[in-house]
Amino acid sequence: MRSDRLSRCVEPMPRPKARSRARRIAFALVAALAFVPATFDGAAGQITSANTAAPPPPSPVGIWFDDTGQGAIEIAPCGEMLCGRIVWLKEPNAETGEPLTDGLNPDPSRRQRPICGLQIIGGLEQQPNGTWDNGWIYDPKEGKSYDVEIMLRDPDRLPVKGYLGVKFLSETLLRQRAPVKLPSCTP
Repeated sequence: MRSDRLSRCVEPMPRPKARSRARRIAFALVAALAFVPATFDGAAGQITSANTAAPPPPSPVGIWFDDTGQGAIEIAPCGEMLCGRIVWLKEPNAETGEPLTDGLNPDPSRRQRPICGLQIIGGLEQQPNGTWDNGWIYDPKEGKSYDVEIMLRDPDRLPVKGYLGVKFLSETLLRQRAPVKLPSCTP
């Protein structure tokens, strides 16, 4: 009896019937599609390929309110780097009615420059981790410059980290994206 059970276990499996040509083509298509990443959009009832062009990642390029909401800067490309200049001020004029100037600049020859249009960020280089670093930022309210790093937290919030050589002793101020149609203070 034992040999009878063993002989049943080692008997060859019956050979499957030959597949029709249509079934072979369908099988090949399904196998090929298994290697193409795709997503199903249930709302639209469509399958879309993951290889379609993705939207570009959010960028720090644009107009940003400062941390007080009293001014805005425009960050824009400067060659391979990013730069920023003041483009809007809630109060663009001094009490005398004259445009605000860079009166606290340590260089006396620069103290008559108007604040509106003044470049206050420069030299930001994109880093492998997605931040922009190795640049400088100038604070016209203090007349001082600092090293700067920016990293887009989400499309509408931009932390700006000012530091002097060591990030350990830094201060981070959060900027909010401003409307594109913000009126410019530059003539």
